Amino acid sequence: MGRTSKVVTSGLLICSLAAVSVPAGMQLVPAFLPQDPAAVAVLPAAQEMPTTLGEISGVAPLLSTAPLPNEAALATDLKKALTYDAEGTFGMYVADAVTGQELFSQAGETAKTPASNLKLLAAGAVLRTLGPDVRFSTDVVSGATAHEIVLRAGGDAMLASGESEPGSVMGHAGLATLAQQSAAALAAAGVTGPVTLTIDDTLFTGAALNPKWTDGDVDAGEIAPIFPMALYAGRVAPEVLTGARPQDSAVAVAEAFANALEVAGVATTGAITRGSSPTADADTTPGQAKPGSVLASISSATVAEQAQYMLAESDNYVAEVLGRMAALKLGLPASNDGAVAAVRQVVTELGLPMDDVVTTDICGLATGNLISPQKFVKLLSLMLADPAADIGQALPGLPIAGLTGSLDNRFVSSTQIDGAGVVRAKTGSLNLVTSLSGYVINSEGRLLVFSILGNGLTDGAAAARPVVDAAAVVLARS
Repeated sequence: MGRTSKVVTSGLLICSLAAVSVPAGMQLVPAFLPQDPAAVAVLPAAQEMPTTLGEISGVAPLLSTAPLPNEAALATDLKKALTYDAEGTFGMYVADAVTGQELFSQAGETAKTPASNLKLLAAGAVLRTLGPDVRFSTDVVSGATAHEIVLRAGGDAMLASGESEPGSVMGHAGLATLAQQSAAALAAAGVTGPVTLTIDDTLFTGAALNPKWTDGDVDAGEIAPIFPMALYAGRVAPEVLTGARPQDSAVAVAEAFANALEVAGVATTGAITRGSSPTADADTTPGQAKPGSVLASISSATVAEQAQYMLAESDNYVAEVLGRMAALKLGLPASNDGAVAAVRQVVTELGLPMDDVVTTDICGLATGNLISPQKFVKLLSLMLADPAADIGQALPGLPIAGLTGSLDNRFVSSTQIDGAGVVRAKTGSLNLVTSLSGYVINSEGRLLVFSILGNGLTDGAAAARPVVDAAAVVLARS
């Protein structure tokens, strides 16, 4: 019986999906997609699934002896799948994850515009540089006088206006919680009456908007000016994914914090201003908090969780902020140029030469980015070589075909369902670009790594996605 005709329980699907996250040295049975949507609804988040076969009850690991695909047959099928009647070209590279052997290349070494596949470089660089367990803090510090407080940005772009939600990535740190802590600290210091509020967002430097982002993309809400703190990844609300964004995310955070302070019983007075946090003063009045001392603090989700969110949801704002935080760690300016330099430096150190790669931003939205499919396959292979290592912790963020993230509504047609559950890949789309880079467990249980970049698509990215998906399905069936 073929895979497309089978219906499995949600429990079996969980085991199958977990298989997509296993180390490259392990081979396992293909996954299935249930035809009952309710079975999908109860699945745990990808990062909560088991990551090794030893954690999956009743499923035994297979040795890496599964046969490789027949290269001639694979080439025939992939070239057919990549045939496109409209204008545009597709580059594709496929390798075996265990041996690194090239299995297929169609302009695989030719640099093309990657769109959001560029976030794979950011994920690897950020995890290696910052470490997967690091969190960013947003602090309230005492000002020059007892009635002055400073809201100090620390790189958390995923703040929420309400209380902190420890189980969430977006909104892990909440401004209501910060306000409650601040009110208690001020009361303990004997501060009564209104306070003035200053923003310290000096962590980042340079232009908040990359000049290589088109006005159309900015106006459509694909990106917003980058600041070292933001609500909901620079959005007006977590569920609002398109349209106008705040043009000053630091001010948006400060205004929401001021409102939360009012609710917590602390009034604010005067206009919100910008400035630097004061240096701690040893000659403070007894009982008064020293200027510059931390009154309250909230922490973000971990870097690993943020990087996984960035990949799953293809979040441009989070990518740009993480890139700047990596630049800071390396002693580079926390600007677009510094972030680009940081990512290039770390990716090179990982063993991926960047001499023939052009990068102009972190998220892949800017014009001018150029990289080959082969480079993405190499990077993904490095991640798969040790999923438990720092860069390997990007893998749980790759969307699962037909189920999660930016692939949740793809690979669901009758002709493509063989890719559902077994293809896990980063998507990318621009007006003339579509891309898909990731890995797949094929019908023999072999783990294959691939990258497909389509450029010059005058009919638009959406029209060309079926071509890209069809090629991935060929790999799943091989």
